[in-house]
Amino acid sequence: MPLPVVGTKKTRAIRPHRKFEGHTWKVEDVIHLPGGQRIMTCSSDGSLRIWNLKSGEQIGSDWRDGESGVKAIALSPDGKQVASGNDDGAVKLWDIDTGKVITKWTGHTNHVKSVRWNRDGRRVLSGSNDGSARVWDVKRGETILAITGGLSVYSAIYSPDETMITSGGWYPEKENIKIFDAKTGKLVANLKGHTSWVYCLAWIANATTLISGSADSSIRTWNTTTWQQINVLTGHTNSVYDIAISPSGRILASASFDNIARLWNLENGHPIASPLQHAQWVREMFVIALSPDGRKVVSGGFDGTLRLWNINTGTVIAE
Repeated sequence: MPLPVVGTKKTRAIRPHRKFEGHTWKVEDVIHLPGGQRIMTCSSDGSLRIWNLKSGEQIGSDWRDGESGVKAIALSPDGKQVASGNDDGAVKLWDIDTGKVITKWTGHTNHVKSVRWNRDGRRVLSGSNDGSARVWDVKRGETILAITGGLSVYSAIYSPDETMITSGGWYPEKENIKIFDAKTGKLVANLKGHTSWVYCLAWIANATTLISGSADSSIRTWNTTTWQQINVLTGHTNSVYDIAISPSGRILASASFDNIARLWNLENGHPIASPLQHAQWVREMFVIALSPDGRKVVSGGFDGTLRLWNINTGTVIAE
């Protein structure tokens, strides 16, 4: 699929007229569910919700377990469970069919901002505002590795081969991206470049490229063989809070507190098409997710609404 390009004329941000409404506070995370027709969101209002992408309607009732806000969600490799990170420091596993909590893990002492499954579904990696990343054994519900030393960990992810863990956040020495051995927790590398805390990370599968988004408004790409910076993507005017990569590894989507979502060509670091703009009265954009087919992007804002965009045209999809 050829990438859409920016024309010679000045591009204009498109203001959408289609919204997915229901959450009563900010949308913290969004994931696509198998089949390409549904998405799941979580929110500071304490709920998880499933949505029909075609109709824009919520499917079923809210998923709730207490009043704690839900900061992050991740679908298990077999599609049967969802892991969530919560304001109260808990990591929870939910049954996808019943919408009920299966188990709850405790150990973090502050908000859990990031959750990731490993490929075989036996481990969950979490990152927290308590400054630690933890690896959990799913069957036993125990922490099998704890990586500490940060002030806040906003994102923790595995490398594609799962031999390394990348942690992004806020560290005392301001080296805000760290690479650790996934078995021992030993520090492998510090990545220097961002001038403020790192909110989000993504590793391109089958490639030696790591991508980071920061409160310094920049997106940076890194060579994971040499650990040197490759490129700096600029355009956002406020913190870059979330990023997502298309299945092809060619397109990057980013969401920022400047109310703008942007699409980038990772082959040259240039913007693609027009910026995707939430309404002016939306205070902050929080989350972004690309569909498995690479054709649609979902963005979520501080107002609790979602918007679905066509990635080729930069327009809101309205069936």
